[in-house]
Amino acid sequence: MDFTFTEEQQAALEAARAVFSGVTPDSVPSPALTPGAVADDFDRALWRKLADADLLSLLIGTEHGGAGLDPIALCLVLREAAKVLARVPLLESTAAAYTIRTYAADDLSAEVLPGIASGDLVVTVAAAGRTGHDPAELAVTARQDGTDWILDGSQTAVPWAPTADRILLPAHTRDGHAVLALVPRTHPGLALEDQISTSGERYAEVRLDSVRISASETITDPAAWETLRHVLTTGTCALALGLGERVLAMTSDYTGKREQFGHPVATFQAVAVQAADRFIDLRAMEATLWQAAWRITTGAAGALPPAGDVAVAKIWAADGVRRVVQTAQHLHGGFGADTDYPLHRYHAWAKQLELSLGPAAAHEETLGDLLAAHPLS
Repeated sequence: MDFTFTEEQQAALEAARAVFSGVTPDSVPSPALTPGAVADDFDRALWRKLADADLLSLLIGTEHGGAGLDPIALCLVLREAAKVLARVPLLESTAAAYTIRTYAADDLSAEVLPGIASGDLVVTVAAAGRTGHDPAELAVTARQDGTDWILDGSQTAVPWAPTADRILLPAHTRDGHAVLALVPRTHPGLALEDQISTSGERYAEVRLDSVRISASETITDPAAWETLRHVLTTGTCALALGLGERVLAMTSDYTGKREQFGHPVATFQAVAVQAADRFIDLRAMEATLWQAAWRITTGAAGALPPAGDVAVAKIWAADGVRRVVQTAQHLHGGFGADTDYPLHRYHAWAKQLELSLGPAAAHEETLGDLLAAHPLS
């Protein structure tokens, strides 16, 4: 495999660095906001800058105003977004656009992709299931009524749902197949119950009561949900990597300046060893991320299906980002517990990413099942 990025991918990375260069992480919520939330809406001004820089259309085909790139390019941009805790639905919107571009009928693609590319249409994804632990595709049922589909069920912890225009969600049919439905937020029968994420963002439980969706607003290809899930997962791993890299840089800067007994604490062996361990975590997170992104982008053959590489990336991202922020708070001492200091926000985001990825033990079980089904020769 060749992990050298193409000129187009490098251009997307440089554009992302330019857009995010002036972004500062939010720290203290305003009392006027929804209780517990950092803000009532995502960063619309930043969203517009991303649209103007053509970063919302990375994975959309050129025929709909996009760049026609791949999930690797998206992961490069998300890595930069996480370094500044960018409060935008970039992962969800782009993953949805990529899935629609790949699997949807031409009419649906023509209807929604130009709006996503321009930033005028905001799409999020429901992927947590009914409880956050069960498979997301089992949380909603889909049955056909003539040419329409009727949806019933609920999806919890849907990011950006209170202000997104449409929600792409999986559902299961009687024969066990997964379909994707693109449902307007204000559609009859759809209700939202406010939720607040660990990172302080407004989420929502999405409840569907006999929601009628036309066939033109659904994707029935059974591979669509798996692709969407893989792109969301690798994108979340990219966010974890970018956040971890920024936190380790903050820790290096702090321990290099903070002195004890007349010496910077970074020169103490115990501090240096902990920082080195976290650097190793980040390198492992990076290597497994690009392996997973490369597999789902190219479909290249391997000893295991792409789900195996995705599981490995999830294991390292979930455990690695937690270890990085915990070590950072420990080495920052009292500053690590100061809610006015930016590290507090990074820790909250890291915990949210870890929770959204799920426990590493569950992914190890998935990996074990794949190894049992595909013995290595």
